[in-house]
Amino acid sequence: MGALIVFVALATVIVVAIEWRERKKQKHDTGKPKPEAAPRNVRPEGCCGEHLVCEKETLLITKPEIVYYDDEELDQLAGINPEDYTDAQRELISSVFYTLQETDVAGWCRSLQMRNIGLPEDIREQALMIVREMRAK
Repeated sequence: MGALIVFVALATVIVVAIEWRERKKQKHDTGKPKPEAAPRNVRPEGCCGEHLVCEKETLLITKPEIVYYDDEELDQLAGINPEDYTDAQRELISSVFYTLQETDVAGWCRSLQMRNIGLPEDIREQALMIVREMRAK
């Protein structure tokens, strides 16, 4: 009879231990790769790493300060519908766009938004494509 009690007690301890282990595993398992298995993401230069989406990679305005990219001359386009730009104005904005580094495109687009400067459709599409590619890296 004593052996039966020891056997039942041991079986109970094993079942409780397995159940505790499964609950602990479920609590920590969120379906995402574990940190040691996750690929290392390299932060863009200047990224603080404190935000869910790096401010350098998003087109959303997150800070009220305007950053200029040696493009102060574009301020004359503020409030003008991009469809109404003259050829000279399109050339002005194109010349700035094509001199930007890819890593600056998202910040430049934010700067233009804050300054109420619209991009012509063709440049806007190219800028969005560059931002998407930068995010995918």
